[in-house]
Amino acid sequence: LTGKYDRNNALMSFQAGAGGTEAQDWCQMLYRMYTRWTERSGFDYQIMDYQEGDEAGLKSATIMVTGENAYGFLKGENGVHRLVRVSPFDANARRQTSFSAIEVIPEIEDDSEDFEIRPEDYEMQVFRSSGAGGQHINKTSSAVRLTHIPTGIVVACQNERSQHQNKEMAMKMLKSKLVEIKEREHLEKIEDIKGVQKEITWGSQIRSYVFMPYTLVKDHRTGCENGNIGAVMDGDIDSFINAYLKAESLGKLGNYSDDE
Repeated sequence: LTGKYDRNNALMSFQAGAGGTEAQDWCQMLYRMYTRWTERSGFDYQIMDYQEGDEAGLKSATIMVTGENAYGFLKGENGVHRLVRVSPFDANARRQTSFSAIEVIPEIEDDSEDFEIRPEDYEMQVFRSSGAGGQHINKTSSAVRLTHIPTGIVVACQNERSQHQNKEMAMKMLKSKLVEIKEREHLEKIEDIKGVQKEITWGSQIRSYVFMPYTLVKDHRTGCENGNIGAVMDGDIDSFINAYLKAESLGKLGNYSDDE
């Protein structure tokens, strides 16, 4: 936990892959897993954006995880997560594979970089908040979505009470994302970011969660495994987080192929 931003809060985004309701249900399962881990690990989280699925589950969501070293612990969760199970949405009870992507970036304060996002560099849309409602989301037409035109990066915020506050928070999220990409890719300036997105599909997964024909969660970068999938889905993921941090510090992150 000695990285430049390891001590920072973490912005964690969830995105369902292709596959409709099944993928969206998997996205919500991951959302539940990480919010459970957050609670049991002594961190707090705040919902920034939450887009419900069409029939069930979750299309996309973003949470801010706050606490010391939040980003340091969660940075290794960045990537595509794969689910193998008999789908409850399939009348023929066939085994299906679904994917969801998780993106983790550090919250970076405005004054940490001397660049500005100019008004002509982004498009802003205002939309009606959706999701859990109540104490989580303010259900008014004040939610804000920003699209960074040069890179195509999109951020949204709907948890604040006013459109102005949502725009301010979305701008902060966008800046954090641009700074993180710039530093990760060792780019000279923000303008060099191309915004290339990895597909949320087979071959790019960092971890597999198999419910059928056996139960096993396996991380493909460290080889760490856990057969108690119920506990993992309830937020017991410390073994995976610690294995990643240890392998990263030793320079031993590998490619442990999947048996499936």
